[in-house]
Amino acid sequence: MKPAPQTFHIKSFGCQMNVYDGERMAELMGAQGMVAAEADVADLVVLNTCHIREKATEKVYSDIGRLRKDQLRNHGRTPMIAVAGCVAQAEGEEIVRRANVDVVVGPQAYHNLPTLVAQAATGQAALDTDLPALTKFGHLPPRRRVSPSAFQTVQEGCDKFCTYCVVPYTRGAEVSRPFAAIVDEAKGLVDAGAREITLLGQNVNAWRMEDRGLHDLIRALDRVPGLARIRYTTSHPNDMSQGLIDAHRDVESLMPFLHLPVQSGSDRVLKAMNRAHTRDSYLRLIERVRAARPDIALSGDFIVGFPGETDAEFAETLSLVDSAGYAQAFSFKYSPRPGTPAATLAGQIPADVMDDRLQRLQAALNRDQHVFNAASVGSTCPVLIERRGKLSGQMLGKSPWLQSVHVMGDLAVGDLVEVTLTAAGPNSLTGERRPI
Repeated sequence: MKPAPQTFHIKSFGCQMNVYDGERMAELMGAQGMVAAEADVADLVVLNTCHIREKATEKVYSDIGRLRKDQLRNHGRTPMIAVAGCVAQAEGEEIVRRANVDVVVGPQAYHNLPTLVAQAATGQAALDTDLPALTKFGHLPPRRRVSPSAFQTVQEGCDKFCTYCVVPYTRGAEVSRPFAAIVDEAKGLVDAGAREITLLGQNVNAWRMEDRGLHDLIRALDRVPGLARIRYTTSHPNDMSQGLIDAHRDVESLMPFLHLPVQSGSDRVLKAMNRAHTRDSYLRLIERVRAARPDIALSGDFIVGFPGETDAEFAETLSLVDSAGYAQAFSFKYSPRPGTPAATLAGQIPADVMDDRLQRLQAALNRDQHVFNAASVGSTCPVLIERRGKLSGQMLGKSPWLQSVHVMGDLAVGDLVEVTLTAAGPNSLTGERRPI
């Protein structure tokens, strides 16, 4: 028997959807009367895991050991530990066996977390890695207080089966939340303090409900009173419909930012990845988006060192970067994920070669990000204030193009103010509030 936990701490890793899931788990625990606390003192620690990064599983086991050691040394006890998220889904009972954790819960079952915690308090390890289609959302409490920029999951799972990716195995097939439920939740988020909502999905632009697509959902959300900004991520090039492109042209609240992963500039590598798009189709898609919204900021994802990638094929990726002109992007070294087709491919790339390629790619991406930021200097745009900065009197917000902007002045979190951008760094800008 263990005493029922009175305090909790949730540590989320990885993507924005994990951040959203972590927030919802915190609300579930709060609805049980539990109070949030730091990890080194919490009765219950939830590790909300991501399986995308290299050695993700081993890092989970390392965190479990460290948490127990720290609390035992400092407080003479160990916390109840729950492992949630994609590593929990992939490892299941192996985590219970190897690490003797109290709770293991997958990303589609975390609405059952309070019940699992109660079961663990009886001394019996609790595990739930079922993959029901979106039933969890009907069991989650309403959002009562959120930040000015809030996440909202509208789609989960993936049917693309890229050969390097575990998401179809840990998140399940593509499913879309009902239209009316999303709109109602968005209204609740605005009532709880949100001025901006980012719609989330593994392939968010694959959202479909009867004859409606994501563009129809965005146009409906545009009519929600008090919702000033709409964003969405992450998209797949093959699901980028003309209707969604037109929404970028027509819907003022839809921000001029598009995260559109490409992964490689080589058609042979893209085919080996099972990406189902080509270099040319991707670049032509960007042209169509920019024709509809010329000021759009483009973001992307890249993997270097995919099995068999040659120097010439990596050079094609660099040339695609030069052609695309990214405002920001994410880039990673390939790492084999157990159970994925690419993990057993011949031609695994040596670590030092991947390191060199990643450094060269990031240098090009950082160059273009700085160019984009510098081109913004002198313009005036609305900035949504999200939190206090590090300096006295400094506030930090986001431009329409998802740039971080530092502003000095008498401002409050949640203010949406006109700011003239005065200076650009590699990762952020400085601005001055425009006089009213």
